[in-house]
Amino acid sequence: MGLTPQVVDKLVRLGMSVTLEPGVGGSLFLADEAYAKVGASFEADKAKLLAEADVLVGVNKPTAEVIGGLREGAVTVSFLDPFRSADTVRALADAKVSAFCMELIPRTTYAQKMDALSSQASLAGYAAVVIAAERIDKSLPMMSTPAGTIPPARVFVVGAGVAGLQAIATAKRLGARVEAYDTRPVVKEQVQSLGARFVEIDLGETGQTEQGYAKALTEEQLEMQRQQMAKICAGADIVVTTAQVFGRPAPKIISAAMVAGMRPGAVIVDLAASTGGNVEGTKSGEEVRSDNGVLIVGLENFPAEVARDASQMFASNVYFLLEHAFDKEAGSLKLDTEDEVVGAALLTHQGEVRDARVREVVEGSK
Repeated sequence: MGLTPQVVDKLVRLGMSVTLEPGVGGSLFLADEAYAKVGASFEADKAKLLAEADVLVGVNKPTAEVIGGLREGAVTVSFLDPFRSADTVRALADAKVSAFCMELIPRTTYAQKMDALSSQASLAGYAAVVIAAERIDKSLPMMSTPAGTIPPARVFVVGAGVAGLQAIATAKRLGARVEAYDTRPVVKEQVQSLGARFVEIDLGETGQTEQGYAKALTEEQLEMQRQQMAKICAGADIVVTTAQVFGRPAPKIISAAMVAGMRPGAVIVDLAASTGGNVEGTKSGEEVRSDNGVLIVGLENFPAEVARDASQMFASNVYFLLEHAFDKEAGSLKLDTEDEVVGAALLTHQGEVRDARVREVVEGSK
């Protein structure tokens, strides 16, 4: 959900008027009265709602019908999945709609409060471990009983970005023995600070981008990585993979041979399922069992497993972006393309696709 009552309250106090479709909060058991209480109004006619909107907030990319209903100069705020949504980006530009792409929020200290990718990734990392704990056929913590001692589950987390670090922290809180790996040696201290063992694999030159993401590995490096990770996966009860490269399909990290080497009943949770998956055998949106009994969980939307918190965090990210761009004197958004946040996140504006990388994809898809 794009907006919660708490954020609607803040937007109204900022000087905006907020109009919603009736029943917008129904999936989270948020009554219309909760929105009305903080100043929201309602419009059941969707066409009228779109035609009169200065700013349209959503979670996912707008449909062609929605874009067609917006007036020229309107602003949208949502995730856009721009590298895989060329038709949507082109439609936004052709309609002269100014579209904020939440994936393009810069990863700077100032913009952290607007960084929806990170807030959702943190929840995804948490959800991944909770889902694995529910699916696994053993307990995560060590337990000492009169009948004997149960050893802790072994959890292996691949990728120590926002999602991976939250997965590590969650698994440790549940009492598991945790190991983690990342191609960026710089995250070793963060992993260790959470009580996990950092697995070191020599791949030659690796690193991270200016935005803080892991750089894509060569196919040779990926094969070296797989060979050294196979033994760790074989001893793991749960594997959580989190590796994604923005704008590209997810790298294949866990091969079919590695899955075959794991014990029956083990669980793999692939957080990159929606972009192709890190695991051979992952099916986006499904849970599948390998021939040797390993469960591979490839849900498309892990934050939706904790939808109330995901909605609250996303809505807060949106609020901070709108607050940053809002001109109180004019009572409207100021789309200053020279601003470090607005300039980075404003994907389409005045009929143009502003991000060169996305523009190349859009032009190449014609």
